[in-house]
Amino acid sequence: MRRAVIAFTAFLGGLIFLLAVPAQAAAPDQGLRGTLKLQGQPVNGVKIVVTTEGGQPVKEVTSNAQGAWVVPIDKPGKYKVTLDVKTLPQNAMIRGGNAVRTPTVFSGNVSTVLFALQLKGAAGQPADEGGESSPFLDQAAQLTFEGLNLGLIIALAALGLSLIYGTTGLTNFAHGELVTLGALLAYLFNVGFGLHLIPAAVIAVIAGGALGYLQDRFFWGQLRRRGTGTIAMMIISIGVALFLRYVFLILFGGQNESFAQYTAQPGIEIGPISAAPKNFVAMGIELLVLIIVGFALLRTRTGKAARAVADNPALAASSGINVDRVIRIIWTTGGAIAALAGIMLGLSQNLKYTMGQDILLLIFAGVTLGGLGTAFGALVGSLVVGLFIQVSTLWVPPELKSVGALAVLIIVLLFRPQGILGRRERIG
Repeated sequence: MRRAVIAFTAFLGGLIFLLAVPAQAAAPDQGLRGTLKLQGQPVNGVKIVVTTEGGQPVKEVTSNAQGAWVVPIDKPGKYKVTLDVKTLPQNAMIRGGNAVRTPTVFSGNVSTVLFALQLKGAAGQPADEGGESSPFLDQAAQLTFEGLNLGLIIALAALGLSLIYGTTGLTNFAHGELVTLGALLAYLFNVGFGLHLIPAAVIAVIAGGALGYLQDRFFWGQLRRRGTGTIAMMIISIGVALFLRYVFLILFGGQNESFAQYTAQPGIEIGPISAAPKNFVAMGIELLVLIIVGFALLRTRTGKAARAVADNPALAASSGINVDRVIRIIWTTGGAIAALAGIMLGLSQNLKYTMGQDILLLIFAGVTLGGLGTAFGALVGSLVVGLFIQVSTLWVPPELKSVGALAVLIIVLLFRPQGILGRRERIG
């Protein structure tokens, strides 16, 4: 027990050392903020005008290289935020055409103002006015591509969560923080230590796997040996998630950041699809990793042992399989894959201390939809979730895009409770 306490203390000390990045400028305690993106890329130099509800000027700002803007507000109340459409890129427009928002600022809070940007249709006309090609189909193709990109990121994170659940029965609510940790470690090595993003990402993935191993070796494994139930461990994981989240807030800060490389790339067009080169490379890496993990589960001895442990741990142990060793390998793999998912998520959006928390619900949706404990089910379910989230914005406001994915989850589970690729189980 003493060795476990010493190791856990060393782990926390190492975590604090790794994340000790110089402090950044803090966000205002009270105000308005937003981020402008077009096809996933930040939009720089767009003018935002903030006035009071009665029309008195407050401040004019422009979006920075990350597409972000912030306006401190002295007095709580209702304000008028106007985006100057003349400062948008020539190929961009506001979805719905409304350039005015009227948010309310409450005492001690920073309100987020959303402006959804989209590409104009063919011949420079807005997407709802028609053109030489079908703007609706072009937009649907673009959103499908973005949905696949998001789905693959969710699948990476969901794969580790599903493997851990399959072998241990633990529903780990701290898995989102493993995603955040990977992104922040890559940011530390990239921006803090000056490494290029590629070696920084490799180091972060290795560190994520090592921390996954240490978690099971000195924490979750100890709880299993003490006979802690799965419900109790699930509740403990919520506490671990809260603890890590506020450690990230203290060490990283509440601001949004980005990697030093690959932040703003000119888009390339393939038919109706427009995206930055990094998106195509990231999707290739994500597919390759998913294929490698799937092959390892099906063909290697460790993969077969992991599937045996997931089916029946007691029978696997009686057959000579070292169950604890298999679980430790799964935790190591899950931590590394979660770190990689965090890095890929950080490439597609800004880094922040809550990025894992923000995507956790979608991870659980993908795992549950595909079938709890099934690695390939997590992949299928995550792709469905990612597609529905993006494609649903053809009909619903972007602020409500997660509703479509959760509606599909509810409908599927009503008719197939075990998920798409899950197996029926007898309970009781």
